[in-house]
Amino acid sequence: MDLLMIGVVAAVAVVGVTALAPRVGVAAPLLLVALGVLISLVPAVPAVEIEPEWILGVVLPPLLYATSVSMPTMDFRRDLTAISGLSVLLVVATSLALGVLFSWLIPDISLSTGIALGAVISPTDAVATSIVRRSGVSPRVVTVLEGESLLNDASALVLLRSAIAATAASVTLWEVAGDFAFAVVVAVAIGAVVGKVSLLVRSRIADPHLTTAISFIVPFVAYIPAEHLDASGLVATVAAGLVSGAGSVRLRPQDRIAEAANWRTLELLLEGAVFLLMGLELYGLVVEVLDEHGSLWRAFWLGVLAAAVVLVVRTGYVAFLLTTLSRRARRGVTVRGYLSAINDRADALDGLGPEELAQLRLPGRPPGAGGEDGGATEAAGRSGGRPPEDLRRVLGGRKPHVGRDDSPEHRRVRLRTRITRRIADIDYLQAEPLGPREGAVLVWAGMRGVVTLAAAQSLPHDTPHRALLVLVAFTVAAGTLLVQGGTLAWLVRVLGLSRDGADDRADVDRLGSEMTRAAVELLERPDLRRPDGSAYDDVVLDRARRIAARQKLQVESDDDADRDRTSVEAQLRDLRMAMLDAQRTALLRVRDLGTASSGALTEALKVLDADQISLELRARDDA
Repeated sequence: MDLLMIGVVAAVAVVGVTALAPRVGVAAPLLLVALGVLISLVPAVPAVEIEPEWILGVVLPPLLYATSVSMPTMDFRRDLTAISGLSVLLVVATSLALGVLFSWLIPDISLSTGIALGAVISPTDAVATSIVRRSGVSPRVVTVLEGESLLNDASALVLLRSAIAATAASVTLWEVAGDFAFAVVVAVAIGAVVGKVSLLVRSRIADPHLTTAISFIVPFVAYIPAEHLDASGLVATVAAGLVSGAGSVRLRPQDRIAEAANWRTLELLLEGAVFLLMGLELYGLVVEVLDEHGSLWRAFWLGVLAAAVVLVVRTGYVAFLLTTLSRRARRGVTVRGYLSAINDRADALDGLGPEELAQLRLPGRPPGAGGEDGGATEAAGRSGGRPPEDLRRVLGGRKPHVGRDDSPEHRRVRLRTRITRRIADIDYLQAEPLGPREGAVLVWAGMRGVVTLAAAQSLPHDTPHRALLVLVAFTVAAGTLLVQGGTLAWLVRVLGLSRDGADDRADVDRLGSEMTRAAVELLERPDLRRPDGSAYDDVVLDRARRIAARQKLQVESDDDADRDRTSVEAQLRDLRMAMLDAQRTALLRVRDLGTASSGALTEALKVLDADQISLELRARDDA
């Protein structure tokens, strides 16, 4: 009963603080951490200590799945290089720097133990990045930060495991690298399979409650086997979420809407409980450190110093990353020039193999002539007029697939698709650059959270000064949340990075035209048939064409029609459903090509979902 009472009080606190946060202008996670700290200091409240397995194995899988399933896979793919660097290289660099610091400042702490604590502190927290989403910053910055926080847990936990093992036996660098590669590769494979299977199962179930229940099980189905195989269960959960999110557009709208609403509720409660728990654990840590050291100042200053080192290392790496991305963006301008010229000659390129493509010369002025295509022609001159190596990979070198249509027309379509996708990627990176201002946000938004605290508590109990090390980790996590999280929105405003959504609204309008065009093209097809194979009446087709031309998304009765009203409306519903399918297919093509923002695609899909649900409800009422 006591545990039930605690759960009810915690849920009430989460809901109340979340509702209050917008009124006071402070992010709910910050208020919950502060509330937990205040409650923990009340003498009547006993010390709270949660086993790290509950956090790492019960709380984090659904939270990471909820974040990854809603992440735009198109944007994730475009910034995978930056995300992987932040998730691996930065974690290793931060862990090594902190390991040297702790082994130098804390007596009886070996370098391996110091690196273990560094690995605990190094990963940013997926839960903490919920603060970033509310700041109004660039969607690309949010994608990079969320992608980093989703993947860097594997790097940190594998490094932590290897560092702990090194305290008892020697572990080589190759063993650590092998453990990491195994943990990631096996986890990704398991997560991808679980995600695909879950989509297959849910697509065959018509009850949205059952499909939502299945989605609640998916993160644990991915997590458990990965952990049993000594892989990263959290990475498997993320992989399952990314695969499920990319394929969920094929599920019924009712299923997606019900699933999104239920997951958002669960995410709100779990996320709030995690931040509240962070604050509640303070009292037990304080008592343990006071009993062992007699003072808290050492842990406090070590935590502040560690947070400063984390910021310095992160600043240096982000500066290096921005320089690399800037060179990539400049190279993209050159590649785009090639792609645009090649796209104009796609018909002539049909049938060329890798060797012919490697010798391809672009039309235009002689190398070095300058002018409007100066970027492309200048690069062409440096490379002998041939496209760069990465561009040749886009254009050719793909072996035919068994069963794939390799007719000239389909080859041209595939070539144009690859070129259009690559141009869209380049345009996206040009339109959403990561400059010094965005770099400042990337640095300041690297907050630590519950993963740091849970991983710290997984340190062996015989670790020297264990309570001190755990409190240092708590100081870094809580301090970065309160200080950096509390000032992040202010920093975004000062840097002028707040967004008003105008770009997405323009994309939504453009997608509306794209969907209308897809509906009109469907209606003009001479072979258009009902699902049962019968032909539509001419009167029905005429009305549907008028509706599409006026861009109206409603079905009206035709009192002047000289036929049975029920039959006409049934045909109109069938035809409207076919139009919605054509529009959804057009949206999916835009998504695959990457020619519109993910936010605009989401909004356009919501319109289609609402139309389909309304249409199905009217059909049910008429039946």
